[in-house]
Amino acid sequence: MPKFATLHHSILRCFHKCGTVDHLNQTTAILITSGLSHHAFFLADLLRSPTKDLGYTLLLFDRLATPYIFLWNAIIRGFSGSPQPQMALVAYSRLRNHSVVPDRHTFPALLRSFSKLRNENPFQFYAHIMKFGMDFDAFVQNSLVSAFANCGYVECSRRLFTENAKKDAISWTALINGCLRNGRAAEALECFLGMRSSGVEVDEVTIVSVLCAAAMLRDVWFGKWVHGFYVLSGRVIWDVYVGSAMVDMYSKCGYCVDAVKVFNEMPTRNLVSWGALIAGFVQCNRCNKALEVFQEMIIQGFEPNQYLVTSALTACSQLGALDQGRWLHRYIDRNKLELNLKLGTALIDMYSKCGCVDEALFVFEKMPAKDVYSWTAMINGLAMHGDALSSLNLFSQMVRSGVQPNGVTFLGVLSACAHGGLVDEGLELFRLMRCDYHLEPKVDHHGCMVDLQGRAGRLEEAIKFIESMPMEPTPGVWGALFNGCMIHKACELGEQIGNHLIKLQPHHSGRYILLANLYSRCRNWEAAANVRRLMKGKGVDKSPGCSWIEVNGVIHEFIAFDESHTESIHVYVMLESVTAQLKLATYDLDSNILTFAIDGE
Repeated sequence: MPKFATLHHSILRCFHKCGTVDHLNQTTAILITSGLSHHAFFLADLLRSPTKDLGYTLLLFDRLATPYIFLWNAIIRGFSGSPQPQMALVAYSRLRNHSVVPDRHTFPALLRSFSKLRNENPFQFYAHIMKFGMDFDAFVQNSLVSAFANCGYVECSRRLFTENAKKDAISWTALINGCLRNGRAAEALECFLGMRSSGVEVDEVTIVSVLCAAAMLRDVWFGKWVHGFYVLSGRVIWDVYVGSAMVDMYSKCGYCVDAVKVFNEMPTRNLVSWGALIAGFVQCNRCNKALEVFQEMIIQGFEPNQYLVTSALTACSQLGALDQGRWLHRYIDRNKLELNLKLGTALIDMYSKCGCVDEALFVFEKMPAKDVYSWTAMINGLAMHGDALSSLNLFSQMVRSGVQPNGVTFLGVLSACAHGGLVDEGLELFRLMRCDYHLEPKVDHHGCMVDLQGRAGRLEEAIKFIESMPMEPTPGVWGALFNGCMIHKACELGEQIGNHLIKLQPHHSGRYILLANLYSRCRNWEAAANVRRLMKGKGVDKSPGCSWIEVNGVIHEFIAFDESHTESIHVYVMLESVTAQLKLATYDLDSNILTFAIDGE
C-alpha cells in the first residue's frame, strides 16, 4: 500500500503539471503501460487534469473492471460544460451500456448540457428519471425545469415547476431564466413578482436574471427599482455579477450616464463588467467612448476575449476607424484568439465599412466555418462598394454551400441590385424570397424594391408597387421613391411625394431640404424659397452635420459650425485657402453638387 500511495501521489503531480495535451498523453501512456489505466483513482486524477481530453478519457472508461458512478458523473459533468455538450448524452448512453445505475448527481450533470443543446429532446431522459425514482428529488426537479425551458418547452417547464412541492430560489430562478432564453422577458418578470409574493428569499443570481429581463424590455424604471430596493439597500450583495447586470441594463435602456456611475462604484470588475460598459457605449452610439474604455481596460491589465474584441470592432465599424480596427486584427493574431463566427463577422464588417473590401474578403476566405451572418456581412460589404455582380455571385455560393439566407441577406442583395441597376435580377430575388425561402418581406425589403425601380426610372411601376404593399408604406419607402424623382428630375411627382413626406413628418428638417433641393434642380427658385420659409416659419431647425476622421489612430469628431475642436482654427484656415484657390481656378460649382440627400428613415 505505501508503494501504491507513493505512485498515486507521483502520477497525481504529473497530471497537475501537464501544461499541454502532449504532456498529458505521455502521462496517460505511463498509466496504460504500467497496467494502471483500469484503476478508478487514476482515471479520477485524469478527469481533474486542466488539459484533460474528455473523448480520450471516455475510451479509457471501457477498460474499467468496476465502472464507478462517481467517475461517470465526473465525465458527464465535464462534457456538459465543454464545447461538445452532445458528448454528455453519449457518455450517459455508455454508462447504461455498462449497466451502471445513475444516482441523483447524474441527471443534473446530464441536463446541464441542454443549456447548449436547444434541438435535443429532454423527454427521453425524463422517462429515465421517473424509472429510477428521482422525479421527486428537488435537485433533479430544478434541473428538469431548466432543461425543458432551454429546449423551448416553456409550458412543460411551468408544469414541472407547479408540481414541485418545494419551490426555492433555485427553482424560481430556473423558471425565470427559461423564460428569458425564449425571449419571454415579460413572463420572466411576472415569475419574479410571483416569487416575491410567495415569500421566497431573493438572491444575487435571481437579481441578475431580473435585471436581464428589464434590459430586454427596456424597462429602466423597473431596473432602477431593483437597483434601489435590493442592491443599494443591501438586501443582496453587490458582487461583480450584479454590478455587470446593472451596467448592462442601464446601457441597453439608453442610460449611459447611470451605467458609467454604476461601473465606477463597482467594488470589483472583471471582463464581463468591462464588456457590458463597452457594448453599452456602442449601443448608445458613443463609439469613440467605447474605444477609450477598451484602451483603458487594456492599460489596467485585463486581456480582452473574443466578445470584447468583437464589441471594439463594431465601434471601429461605425466610426470608420481603420487604424484601430487593424490594430485589433493584429491583436487577434498576436494573442492567437480563435477566429470564431462572431469575431470573424465583425472583422469582415469593419473592413467593409472602412473601405477595405479586399481585406474583408481575405478574412472571409480565412474563416474555418461560416454561418449566415458571415456570408451576409460579406455580401453587404460588396454591395455597399457598388460591386453588385460579385455580391450576387457570393449569394449564389452561399446558397450552394447549404446556408439558408435570412431577411438581412436579402436586404443586401436587393440593395446591390438597386445600386447596380439590375432591375430584373432584383425582381426575381424578391420573388424567390417569398416563394423559395418562405421569408415574408418586411417594409425594408419593399423599400429596397421601390428604390430599385426608382433609380432605374420606372417611377410608375414603383408607385404601383407601393399601392400593392401589404403594410402601410413608411416615410422611408416614400423617401426611396422621392430619391428616384430627384435622379430623373420628375418634378411634378416629386412635388406630390415631397409634400406628402412633410405632412407625415412635419418636424423632420430633411423633408423640407430635399423638396427645396428638388425645386432647385428643376430651377423653380421661388418654390424652393417658399419651402425654406415654411421650414423657418414652423420652427424646424436643421440638425448640424457631424463627421469623423481618423488620423494616426486618433478619432477626431467635427460638427458643422462648431469650433470646439482643438484644431478648428487650422481647419478653417485651410478651408479658406482651398476656397480661394477654387475661385482663382474659376471653378464652376454645379448646383447639383450642392443638393444632398438625407436618410429617408
